[in-house]
Order: sequence, then C-alpha cells, then structure tokens
Amino acid sequence: MKFIIDNIRQSIDEDVASLKTLAAIKLGISPDEVKGFKIAKESVDARRKHSIAIVYSVIVETDAVLKTPNNRDIRILEQKKEEALIYGDKRMSNRPVIVGTGPAGLFAGLVLAQNGYCPVLIERGECVEKRTEIVSRYWEGGNLDTETNVQFGEGGAGTFSDGKLTTRINDARCDTVLEELYKSGAGEEILYKSKPHIGTDVLKRVVADMRRRIIGLGGEVRFKAKMTSLKHDGAKVSSVVINECEDLPADVVVLAIGHSARDTYDELLRSGIDFEQKPFSIGVRIEHPQDMINHAQYGKAASNARLGAADYQLFYKTGGRTVYSFCMCPGGLVVAAASEPDSIVTNGMSELARDRENANSALVVSVGPGDFGGAHPLAGVEFQRQWERLAFIHGGKNSSAPAQRLEDFINGRRGKKWGAVRPSYTGRVQMSDLNLCLPLFVTDAMKRSIGYFDDRLKGFGMGDAILTGVETRTSSPVRIPRNEALQTPRVMGIYPAGEGVGYAGGIVSAAVDGIRVAQQIMTTYRPIQK
Repeated sequence: MKFIIDNIRQSIDEDVASLKTLAAIKLGISPDEVKGFKIAKESVDARRKHSIAIVYSVIVETDAVLKTPNNRDIRILEQKKEEALIYGDKRMSNRPVIVGTGPAGLFAGLVLAQNGYCPVLIERGECVEKRTEIVSRYWEGGNLDTETNVQFGEGGAGTFSDGKLTTRINDARCDTVLEELYKSGAGEEILYKSKPHIGTDVLKRVVADMRRRIIGLGGEVRFKAKMTSLKHDGAKVSSVVINECEDLPADVVVLAIGHSARDTYDELLRSGIDFEQKPFSIGVRIEHPQDMINHAQYGKAASNARLGAADYQLFYKTGGRTVYSFCMCPGGLVVAAASEPDSIVTNGMSELARDRENANSALVVSVGPGDFGGAHPLAGVEFQRQWERLAFIHGGKNSSAPAQRLEDFINGRRGKKWGAVRPSYTGRVQMSDLNLCLPLFVTDAMKRSIGYFDDRLKGFGMGDAILTGVETRTSSPVRIPRNEALQTPRVMGIYPAGEGVGYAGGIVSAAVDGIRVAQQIMTTYRPIQK
C-alpha cells in the first residue's frame, strides 16, 4: 500500500538521504520495510531564521502494518483515475492550426498531437536555437529583429525568464504541465518543489524537445510563419493567411499569440474579432545584491547550499492601487525585451543555477482601463507604447535603457554615479530620471511602497539599489471574449488561448489554458488519425 506522509522536517544541516528513515519512523515501521520511496513536495520554512527547516511530504510504499495509523500526517495515497476521453464526432476538413508557440500553443499542440489531431503550429519568429543567437546579438548592440526577439519566437516570452512554474490556479492539469516538462528534459525537482523553476538555459532545451515530440506524433511546426490575416465568413473561420501570401485552410484556429503581438491584435480587430480592455501593471526592474536578499530571508543560514538563492514577494496597497514585486529573478539579469523600434522594455531572467551577483524583480503598479485615456479596445496597447517610447527618449535615443539609483529616484534627481550595485541589464544603460518615464501616479505609488517593503525585507530600500525602466509587459492589455465552448462568440472555430488573449498569467497557467482549449476541441471533433 502507498501512503503520503506530510510534515517531515529536516534541519538544513541534515542529509536528505535520511528522509527515508524519518518517514519510516513516522510510520512506525523499519526502513527495511519501505519498498518504494518518493519525494512529493519540498518547501523551506524560514519563519524562524535561527532554525530554518526543509519540510517534506513523501510517498512511501510498504506491506508492513503501521504502528501509527491514526497520525494525521499520514494518509493513504488515492490512485488517480483518469476519465476516459470521449472524442467528438464532428469531422475536420483540415488540420487544426495553432498560432504561436508559447506555453499555450505548445501544450495545445502537444495534447492534440498525442491524440491524433496532427496540428500545424505556426510561429512568426525563429526556432529557439536561432532565436537565442538573434537575441544575443541584439543584447550585444545589434539591431532589433522585430519578428524574433525576447517576446517573439519559439517558447514565447517566458523562454527568456526564470522559467518559474508557480501558479495560483488550482487545476489538475497543472500536474500534467509539470510532468510533460519533465519528460522534455526539465529537472525532476519541478515535480515536488514548492517554488519550481526551470531556468532559461534549461527551458530552451525543453522547448526544443517539445517541438520534436509534436513532430514525432504527426504534428508540424513552422517558423518565420506569421499570421497576417484571418479569414472567415462572419460565422465560421475558413483559413489563416501566412506572411501575406499563403492561404492555409482551417476549420479550427487556436489563437495563442502572446501578450506582445500588437500588430496581430490590429489585424484581428480589423477582421471583426471582438476585444476588451484589461488591467495590467507597469513599473521598473529593481536590483539588489543577491547576498543581501539571502541574508534578509535566511539570516546566518544564508550561505547554506540547500537553501539556494532566496526570492521574495511583496505587496502594498495605496490609493486604490497595488504596488508589488513581480517575476522575481534570484541571481539573475535584467534583460532588454523590446519588440518594436524606438522603444525600451525590460524583463528579468535567471539560469537554473541562479548564481549571478544581483537579484532583480519587477516593481510595478496596477493600472486599468480608466488610466488608458480612451474606450478603444487597444487603448491599453497605446498606453504601454507611450511609456516605452519615453524610456527610449530618456535613455538617449540609442537603445540604452534609462536607469537610476533608488535614492536618486526617490529624490527626483538624475544621479551621477552608481554605488554598491551595478546594473546587470543586457544592453546599454543611461543614467536618467525614471520619474520622467512613467505616470506620476505610478512613481508616487512606488515611492510610498519602499519603506513598507523595507520593513518586511531588510535592505530593500537601500539607496544604491538600481532601477531600470520600463517594465510594461506584465500581462496582456486585452482580452478576446470566448463563450462556454471556448470559442469567439461570433465566429466559430476560433479558440483564443493563453496569456496574450487574457486567460492566463505565467507559464503554467498559460499551458493549462492551452490544454483546456485542446481538450475542448477534442470533445467536438474526431481525431484525424483515428
């Protein structure tokens, strides 16, 4: 029989190999009677910095009779019973087309391919191998490629991030996402760590493997294949036009287009697809020494290898808005993430090891339709552009990002030199005043939050912390409405999916939404290969 044992605590100085013995003791059996053992969950309890512990839940298989059967930390592992998939009976005349290869598109494609639907995935940017080279050249001072960059290309925007797999949604498909990522080369620890991450270096390999799996299952993946228009008769989709010259027939189109596909938004709106404005957040990237963050979170234990690089999450309410940290990247870099000329956009990135000198996080303030200055469905896009272009101007109009010490930002002065923290930005930086690059209500809210955050994370308010602007792509500024069948209400066959169309916020939730859409398609249509 298999049991789950919760709340097994180890000090950070204990050997993880002793877990099996600790589990046996809790069950009241001998370690020799343990037939199978597996870690189910691992988390750090740092509430008492003088006695930081690693807390585990483990799965144990044994035939022995338990001597502690009434322990509330012990429960029988219930075997998951997967419901049999019932395919729809509607016939497709053409293979399903998936637009975009971010998490939503890749997972929709994988699930459809696994079930015999032979999807065609089209991506405006390059494959992840070529994409990495193109992005590296841009970071080294080369020209921006508007089709292949940090926002566009295989893997989506999350490919150049920390590869965080935390999510607030409670959906059984989250486990499927983690399992498939593991099958494609992510570390086994993502299956049990409370805050799993892949790291951008590993995530690139995972994305490439998922592509190969889709192709091996009968799918097709095409790069430098941009959807330039979408054809329909007002009631049903008929085809996708690629690169303005190829008409690809389609009964089913999954729109997994990502949150920066602004030209695609324009074209969809012109073609009669409905859009709604949606709230998001804007601000800057803030950097501190990673050693300082480690000490603030772990005290004297900060150097213990089992703890790794510390992270944080902070929230502050002021004036009806929320100021918060977002996409925190321990031991990482601030990266140039523009997708349009004459604009500056920042993002954060960490490798698996998280061993860079600085920690960085977005420091952002919530904004909504009332801030956008108009009722047009894409007013939020123009709101983003306004601040991205201002950042370009205040960075010197040469693709340098405007950056500033925190103390100088608070005091509204440009600053003359860096202090204890040096910017990690992957492009050039220009000392500037970020107060000129964002709305006054945003900068005021950020300044009010600093003292509060410093009380909760000692050192957060250090004067030498670096701010680099601007961070505007926290989530999509739009939502494409969909009905109970997950299709656009007025045009059948179009399935909006993922973060770019307003239904997710991160790698896992976007992937889950892609799976959800794929499953909805499968309950409507019969497989092509079956």
